Parts: sequence; structure tokens; C-alpha cells
Amino acid sequence: MFQPKGVIPALVTPMDQNGNLLEGALRRVIDYTIEGGVHGVFVLGSTGEIYGLDHEQKKRVLEITVDQTAGRVPIYAGASEITTRDCIKTARLAQEVGGISAVSVLTPYFVTPNQEELKAHYKAIADSTNLPIILYGNDDKTNVSIAPATCAALADVENIIAIKDSSGDMTKMAEYIRLTKGKEFSVLAGRDTLIFGNLCYGGTGAIASTGNIVPSIVAGIYDAYVAGEVEKSLELQYQLAPLRIAFGLGTFPVVMKEALRLVGIDVGVTLSPVQEMTKENREKLIEVLKTLNVYQIK
Repeated sequence: MFQPKGVIPALVTPMDQNGNLLEGALRRVIDYTIEGGVHGVFVLGSTGEIYGLDHEQKKRVLEITVDQTAGRVPIYAGASEITTRDCIKTARLAQEVGGISAVSVLTPYFVTPNQEELKAHYKAIADSTNLPIILYGNDDKTNVSIAPATCAALADVENIIAIKDSSGDMTKMAEYIRLTKGKEFSVLAGRDTLIFGNLCYGGTGAIASTGNIVPSIVAGIYDAYVAGEVEKSLELQYQLAPLRIAFGLGTFPVVMKEALRLVGIDVGVTLSPVQEMTKENREKLIEVLKTLNVYQIK
């Protein structure tokens, strides 16, 4: 079974003012991140504004990603919808396009299923596709938590192979790792400040939105760790932290798109109602990017 590992950037979806896909910009982001040394690419995630894309746009993002990646790294795709039915529809779309290594499914949002309902939800999605499934918990965004015991139970489903944990709760992530030890199951950090911590506890990497902007630094945390260069890995984690924290300078996910523009890749706008960053906060972001030696716009 496929094993998710390494650093996989959750890519933005470039769009113009009218919400049209900027295909050339998406290809540039894919090349930029792969050339930066990442170990996979992830599209149609929350950073990719899946919630604002229609069916044809989702399909086109998948097609472009498969074409541009050209087998260089594994491709992960989001299938994060509110209902089980719609998650299945998007997962099947990824399977139909082909070339996708695994599908990530966020817990439902707006509705708040209990743990038994979550188990049934994920089992139904897993049964609907031949693709490997990655559970995805982001407690702050959805107000739904995947309990460690629920994760351990779902890890016994043949094609549920991993969890991405964006809770920011190190104890919870450690419990995911402990309770699935010995199973063919991976635990990925979804909070970019905890990649090093994930690896120390026995996790296998991260799905990290900062990888859009500084792919070599983020990938370096993993590469240094697996090479036994633990101090270097920790130092790179320290370097990365201010950028991840700077994501709070604007409404999600506008800071990622603005940061990409500031490193030389124009990925257009964030879907309304999200507005541009304030001038003051943009200047703060610029200072962080200068510290990381990636600021390009003069």
C-alpha cells in the first residue's frame, strides 16, 4: 500500500478576479515546489480553496497537476466536502482523472458528526474508491475532532492509510502515532510549526502550506532529519516558524497567495469575501520573507 511521507505542500489554486483558473500560474507553482525538493504535491485542499471550486474546475486542477508533475513526485488530492455523498463524488473524480496517489478527506464542516458517524462517513468513502484515503482533522476550522481511538479504528480499514493532523495539539498527534504503531498507517503534521515534532515522535512528514513559498526549507526539515542531521532539521524548523505564524496576518488563505506573489509567482486573488491584506500587515510579511531570503518584488 502507498505510504505518504516527506513534505507535501498544500498548493494554492491560482484564480483571477472572476474566479477563473489561472492554468499557467498553477503550472509555475507546481514546478517551483518540485524544484525546491518537496516529496509530493497536494491540490484541492483548504489552502487550494476547494470549497469555492465547481466540478469542472476541480477536474481541470487535477488534470493540469497530473500533466505538469509528469511523474516526478506523488500527487495528493483533496475530497473535502460537507456530505458523505459529495466526498465520494470528488474522490471518484480523482480516481477517474488518474495519476493520483491518495485522496485526503477533511472532517465535515458546519455539521458536527459524532465519532460513530465519522467512522461510518470515512468507511463509506473508502469503500467507494480504489484510491488510498488520508483522514484530515482541522479542529479549529471545522469544530469536529477525530478522536485518537477513532483514528486507530479507521486505520484498520484497508485503504485508509494516514491522517493529516492540523489540530496543533502535539499530545493528540502523538496519540495518533502511538495508537497506530505497528499498522500500515502514517501520521502527517498539518501544522507547519510541528513538522520536527512529528518526526521525533515517529510520524512520516507533513502536508504543509508553507511549502508553496519556501519549499526547500520545509523539505529540508524532513531531509535533514532522515539523514540523521537532527540539529539541522530543528534549526530549519525554527527558521520556518515565523512564516507559518505570519499566516495570521490576513484571512485564510490570502497570506499564502500574497507571499507567493512576493517571491515572484503571481497566483491571482483569493475568493471573496476574503479581502487583500492591509498595507501594514503586508509589510510585516515582507520582513519575514526577507529574513528567509526569498523576497523578490522590489
